[in-house]
Amino acid sequence: MSGHNKWSQIKRQKGVTDAKKSKVFSKLVRSIGVEAKLSGGKDSPGLRAAIEKAKKVNMPGDVIERAIKKASEPGTQMERITYETYGPGGVGIIIETLTDSKNRTVQDIKHILSKNGFALAGIGSVSWAFFKENSTEGLIWIPNTTIPLSDADLELLDKLVDELEELDDVQDVYTNAE
Repeated sequence: MSGHNKWSQIKRQKGVTDAKKSKVFSKLVRSIGVEAKLSGGKDSPGLRAAIEKAKKVNMPGDVIERAIKKASEPGTQMERITYETYGPGGVGIIIETLTDSKNRTVQDIKHILSKNGFALAGIGSVSWAFFKENSTEGLIWIPNTTIPLSDADLELLDKLVDELEELDDVQDVYTNAE
């Protein structure tokens, strides 16, 4: 019975789930690091929110502590950058990033957008259609109005958002699609 090795199946499934978990953990470690750097390693609402978010996905406490400790040391500067674009069917897309290299991040985003037939928009060209709201996860973008999409446009939007979220520097992607 070749191909029925139970360990091979478990190893393959574990590899997939570990890769997903690793991607989520790396984004959360960056977020914790930025909040810790902003607060100087002391307790702050932003740091507490980032830690709560990490605990919701079962991140180990030692990983959280290491992220805070590493952020307290002098080194690279992480910064939050928000990019705006229009997607399929005229849908507004806001891309929030956390990066140590603005040039690399903007080039990665431009590459994904151009590959799908879109380009970055100017500052404020999409954000007028959203408002920021405080939540337990921090500030989030809520659309003022929504735009209905055809099935083809919706499929293209899903593909675009998935590709953007694959980037390590991208934290969140918000759209005003119905």
